[in-house]
Amino acid sequence: MKKTVIILAVSAVLLACGGESGTRPEDSGKKRSPHFRYERTGAAEVSGRQGVAAEGDSFWVSGSTTLAKYDRDWNLIAENKDPFAGYEKEVNHIGDIDVFENELYIGAEYFMDGIGTNIQIAVYDGDTLELKRTFPFEPDSGQLECSGIAVDPDSGSVWMVSWVGEESGRYLYRYDLDSGAYLGKIHMQPVPQWIQGAAYYDGSLYLTADDGTADDNEPDHLYRTEIEEGKTFCTVVLERTFDDVTLQGEIEGLTFDKKKKNLLLLYNRGARIVLGMPKGFYEGYDREISEVFTYKMEARRNGKENGIFSP
Repeated sequence: MKKTVIILAVSAVLLACGGESGTRPEDSGKKRSPHFRYERTGAAEVSGRQGVAAEGDSFWVSGSTTLAKYDRDWNLIAENKDPFAGYEKEVNHIGDIDVFENELYIGAEYFMDGIGTNIQIAVYDGDTLELKRTFPFEPDSGQLECSGIAVDPDSGSVWMVSWVGEESGRYLYRYDLDSGAYLGKIHMQPVPQWIQGAAYYDGSLYLTADDGTADDNEPDHLYRTEIEEGKTFCTVVLERTFDDVTLQGEIEGLTFDKKKKNLLLLYNRGARIVLGMPKGFYEGYDREISEVFTYKMEARRNGKENGIFSP
């Protein structure tokens, strides 16, 4: 089973979801089409299968039970192999991560066979990779798992996404960046399947989704949405199909290298994934390989390209 990665972005002046009053007709095509063209320019094997974050000249990678920091050339400069020290509730899993002002934002949980419990937002020091504080989780939100987290400094929000489907996987969950208070949830329309990661960039939220079947060599996808303040839903658009990775496997987290204007995407290959957990290997592999792919981003000049995914 594959995970789905979704990237979301929210700007200071939040964009309207398609079809709402106040949306200019000339804007409709742009909002429902990919924002960028993506050219793959490199790949680096990393220690960690879950998420990636970038700020300045540093990159961070999360494994299910590890945190690692890299320099711009992907040299490992720090690692925490016991990141769960200091938690009051038992956790055993880290998903996709984000970074803001040299602090790592993590959705931690206890995850087993497709079910997540003890969900919490945790903040780590970007240099020492040690836990600093946690935010309270709102159980009444309906969120049953946390596959990724994204910081939106423009609106002062932290967004969480869920890999678990049905009601839990249909929403984006919003918390206040400063206080950690729960602010509500946004209904995605349509809903990507198996969301794996989230990231904010230039007014949009981007999501990765593990919606391709690796056994059939199907690619996974990147989606985008803009959220309008006061709305309870948002329109989700297909941003890119990843048919150019080393081997179709499991898409995970993503981030944006703002300094170089690149998309960084974490992809796993080699392991069979059942209910979100590795269960053996594909032929020719005796271990799982995690790679971060680098994509150069080029803005599209109009909204007429293919790739529309809208209601």
